[in-house]
Order: sequence, then C-alpha cells, then structure tokens
Amino acid sequence: MTATRERGAPAGARPGIRRAPLAKRFWAVLSRNSVFRTLGPFVPVVALWWLVAEAGVFPDAFFVGPDRVVAEIGELLRKGILPGYLSDSLTRLGYGVGFGLLIGLPMGFLTAMSLRVRKAVWPILLFFQAIADIAWLPIVIVWFGFSLTSVTFVIVYTIVFPLMLSVVAGVEQVPGELIRAARSLGAGRIRVFVEVILPGALPAVASGVRTGLGYGWRALVAAEIIVGTSGIGFMMFDARRVGDVSQVFLGMIVLGILWYMLDALILAPFEKATVERWGMVRSMEGDG
Repeated sequence: MTATRERGAPAGARPGIRRAPLAKRFWAVLSRNSVFRTLGPFVPVVALWWLVAEAGVFPDAFFVGPDRVVAEIGELLRKGILPGYLSDSLTRLGYGVGFGLLIGLPMGFLTAMSLRVRKAVWPILLFFQAIADIAWLPIVIVWFGFSLTSVTFVIVYTIVFPLMLSVVAGVEQVPGELIRAARSLGAGRIRVFVEVILPGALPAVASGVRTGLGYGWRALVAAEIIVGTSGIGFMMFDARRVGDVSQVFLGMIVLGILWYMLDALILAPFEKATVERWGMVRSMEGDG
C-alpha cells in the first residue's frame, strides 16, 4: 500500500520530508555570512548602550551614547587629530614589536636548546616575567624621559618574556624520536634545527607571537597614558582631564577595532596557517 500524504503537506511533496522553518533557514544563511558573523554580536551591545544612554540612567558628563561618539569621530577626522594619533600609536607599536621579535625569538631558541643557557637564564626569566610592565615606567621616565624610547622599552619588555616562554614550550613539544631519527640519518645540528626543531616549534611560536602582541598592545596604551604626548592612549587621558567622556569612549572603540582587525586579518591567519603547515609534529606524536 502507498503511504498516505501527511496532512498539510503540499501536493507533489515527498512523503516523510519536512522543510525547515523559514526563520531557521534565514538564520542558517546569515550565519554563513562573514560580515554578519563579525558585526552581528555587536548589534545587541550597541543597542543596549544606546538604550542606557537614552534612558538617562547616568548623567551626560559620565556616560554618552553612540550618536555622540560617532559625531566625535567625524569631528576628529575633520580636524586631522585622530589620523595623527593613530599613526603615532601604530608607529610605536611597530618599533616595539620589531625589537621584541628580534630579541625574543633568538633568546627563546637559545634558552630552549642550550642546557647551560637555560640554567643561567631561567630564574631571571621567571623573575622579570612576574614584574608588570607598568612598574618600569617610573624608572624609564628617569632614564629616557617622555620619549619614543620609553614607550618602545615598555612594549619590548612586555613582548619578550611571553615570547621566550612560548618558544621554549614549542621546542620541548618536538618528539625526541624525530630528532634522534634525523641524527641517525646523518643530519647535522643546523639541519636538525632547520628541518625538525624549527617546524615542530612553529605552532607554539605563532601562538606566542599572537599573545605577545596582545600584551604589547595593552602596554602601548598604558605607556601612552602615562608618558605619551600623542597617540590614542594620550587622547583618552587628555580627554579625561578636560571632562570629555565621548573621546574616552571613542578611544576605547578605536583600540578595540584596531586590535580586532590586526588579530583577524594578520595574527589569526598566520597562526592557523602555521599550525596547518607545520603542526604535523604534534599530530604524529598524537597518532603514535
């Protein structure tokens, strides 16, 4: 006997198959859209922000709505203040990150691969890792004054130690069997490092670079607030001094957007590509 058609099903529809509700299908299409996945979570946050501002829960001197912040963005762009401060902040970050990588990566591999160096450096590494970057600002001001060198020093200090720890952890994750196998096949120390240790450590190194830059970004803002004469951090502190809350909100939003773009467009793809390309060491270890 043929199965009876389900009640309410359109003629010609295949029995036993139900179409998903329209709302569910619409949500599935939206969830596959990259723009919606990026901006969608911020919609309720901005809506709540606007509602709180419109309701007058806090005085305007303490809390402003998104419309005031957007107007402030247009004003600072028109005057050329915001682009100049952004350029100064990114320049300082570039100097700090560049010197931090040049110091942290070689020192990390040297510490990881030399037992003598590790015994000498490891206590110092843990000691300075526990000292916050802000604690250096008073003495840095005495040494270098309110200069680019002071800000660069703080960023480099913030990046170097987490990066060194990540490099050491990455080298330790390389299976000893692979190193011994390469040596038994006649590979020298340099070739073992280039073809076995370095690829095996790269996933952890990529994660360390991403983490270190996050710390460096926060250190940049803190240093600009205290010792800066320009930049986004200085803009926020100067706005607080004159009681302009809208510029403080603007500074926080700009910092969040810049870091999100840097992480989403550069750091996260770099880490993902590194793990996919060189993560074979970890997968081989797990398969064994």
